Amino acid sequence: MSMTSRWLPMPFHSLLLLAVWLMLNGSLSLGHLLLGSVLAIVIPLICAPLQVPQPKIARPLKALRYVIMVLGDIVVANVQVALLVVGPMRRINPGFVAVPLDLDETFPITVLASTVTMTPGTVSAEVSSDRNWLYVHVLNMPDDEQEVIDLIKTRYEAAIKEIFAC
Repeated sequence: MSMTSRWLPMPFHSLLLLAVWLMLNGSLSLGHLLLGSVLAIVIPLICAPLQVPQPKIARPLKALRYVIMVLGDIVVANVQVALLVVGPMRRINPGFVAVPLDLDETFPITVLASTVTMTPGTVSAEVSSDRNWLYVHVLNMPDDEQEVIDLIKTRYEAAIKEIFAC
């Protein structure tokens, strides 16, 4: 480990902390620069042991494509939920479904659960303690719950597996 990375384990975070400190104080005085610099060095040093290694994004272009796909799905789902909610209440058929997970790392599971929650009409309720199941609440459950499972696995989980190469 080099001397620079030992004293600045997270250089971007340090710069960001200094910039935020200076903006919050609205001053570029020597005292604020010195105190901000000390905090920008000390806080990342204290927090560095708390970092949990995360899987790297192996395919950034696929991640960009995934974000665009999810944004499109959010727009479409918003329209579907609006039409469902405005219509007669008897058309709404809520339910829970357990989606088996092929992902084993925490961060990709979090991305999947967040994606499901961001898409209107579905909410990630829980991840099982063994991280093998994602429990999802669906606003309008189809007759065959396998449709929901297949949609989540093929559209979202498969893409996340490609992005993180897991």
